[in-house]
Amino acid sequence: MNTYILAIESSCDETSVSIIKDGQEEIATVVLSQMDTHANYGGVVPEIASRMHIENITLVIEKTLTKANMTMDDITAIAVTYGPGLIGSLLIGLMAAKTLAFTYNKPLIPVHHIAGHIYANNLVQRLEFPLIALVISGGHTDLIYMKEDYSFEKLGGTLDDAVGEAYDKVARVINVPYPGGPLVDKLAHQGEDTYNLPLPLDDDSYNFSFSGLKSAVINLVHNEKQRGNEIIPENMATSFQNRVVEILTKKTMKALKTYNVKNLIVAGGVAANKGLRERLTKECEENNINLIIPEIKYCTDNAAMIGAAGYYAYKLGRRADLSLNAKASERLN
Repeated sequence: MNTYILAIESSCDETSVSIIKDGQEEIATVVLSQMDTHANYGGVVPEIASRMHIENITLVIEKTLTKANMTMDDITAIAVTYGPGLIGSLLIGLMAAKTLAFTYNKPLIPVHHIAGHIYANNLVQRLEFPLIALVISGGHTDLIYMKEDYSFEKLGGTLDDAVGEAYDKVARVINVPYPGGPLVDKLAHQGEDTYNLPLPLDDDSYNFSFSGLKSAVINLVHNEKQRGNEIIPENMATSFQNRVVEILTKKTMKALKTYNVKNLIVAGGVAANKGLRERLTKECEENNINLIIPEIKYCTDNAAMIGAAGYYAYKLGRRADLSLNAKASERLN
């Protein structure tokens, strides 16, 4: 008998609902982005994000069911992102999920946002274990070892700025508009590596630190302006991205070798980065590593990934009652 998970994702500034069949097949997904609104402020404004979720969540649920040509009677369980994320935004999706679960007497499945990003790869092809997951987004930079479904061992993570956050801050310094990450990536393919920037936290650990690299860019731009010299944005983007890609690739390949793993997945919004995709593809081909990177639409926040993760949580018997609360920060386990 098929299992249909209706999933809700509202951890930041996307209101998204999806229906996923058996953890791998996307039946219907609707994503309503608030990006244009927040671009006016140079970043996500939490209060505005939560208000827009309130306005849109019911419409997005109805639109998804209509798109799938299904009713709530066809749904097996409700999966929802409960954390981490913006607390106000999370609460809107959580309340909608609880209401559906209570009204239609459906199991409520709690899903960690990062588990969702990891299982977005399951929509490309079935995850093969053991694997290493490189999770890179605006709020996370983590290396995770998985020996089986829903087994998460964190090898290391960011000690300060996440990689996506560093991209956005560097973008502002070189006058690239929000959202900066994709535009910096685009500029990096047009410039040359002419600026002397450090390789961040180049040590034997699996941890990352991008605050020093970000500060190096800020200081270099400031000093050049003081001297009356013009900064070439394309070259700065290239130099910055080369350092980021170098350290992410170096530590990821080390983890694969140390743990004797032949499967690598990349997850999170920064997985859309063209420069990183190119470098990892090359390294994995040379080292006979099976690499999975999801389509661009599954890299950014979406409910399809929550539905994919929710299916395996459901199969493992993970349930929540109506006391489930949102958590702004939460360890993946």
